[in-house]
Amino acid sequence: MIEGTVYGISLGPGDADLITLKGLKTLQQADKIYYPGSLFKDGRKESYSLSILNHYDLDAEKLVGFYLKMDLEREQAKLIYETAFQQILSDYKKGLSIAIVSEGDISTYSSFSYLLEKIEAHKLSINLIPGISSYLHLASESKKPLCLQNEKVAVIPRIKSKEELEEAIQHFDTVVLMKIMSVIDIITSVIDTEKHNITYAERLGTDQQFITTNWATANKRETPYFSLIIIKKIKK
Repeated sequence: MIEGTVYGISLGPGDADLITLKGLKTLQQADKIYYPGSLFKDGRKESYSLSILNHYDLDAEKLVGFYLKMDLEREQAKLIYETAFQQILSDYKKGLSIAIVSEGDISTYSSFSYLLEKIEAHKLSINLIPGISSYLHLASESKKPLCLQNEKVAVIPRIKSKEELEEAIQHFDTVVLMKIMSVIDIITSVIDTEKHNITYAERLGTDQQFITTNWATANKRETPYFSLIIIKKIKK
């Protein structure tokens, strides 16, 4: 039986130039490229990954989207992942080179990981190409080190409570908060500008990029999905 190859490719946080050379070369050589997107209640579809892919002058016929509902209910997501995997498996059996992409890094809070479980369960040949996560991009944009020497860093998605955030700040020198859109009230209840330096960002690497170190300014904004915060304790 002819077998193909699957590649998991990181696209970076939004700026199309932040993909690795290896990732771009693999995309250019791939026979099929699968990308994730969001399906909204009104039927509208959007894909951050596709907006990055569109910069690379790829053959549009190679591009295949799989769209997930924007909620925490997992049944629809499981069905979409299984459907996408069956398409990938069919391509694989045809001997095709298949790329599956994700914004940021392919192994960090990535929808790709759910497909990876299925790919490994079926023992398909696969290679992963790492990339730049949004919080690494934000550290560079803010021109501040994320950590130095023996400092500890915590990366927390969708913080669950005031107590969880207070504990993280107490035990770590730097706290990165991701998926903050639905939990901004919890964050606001903990941030103390006399004790914490914050760097807030939206839509990094796009023409809508916004970054501020002023918490009063950040707290007035309508927080989008692609947003994050880096909190560092003020050392005395």
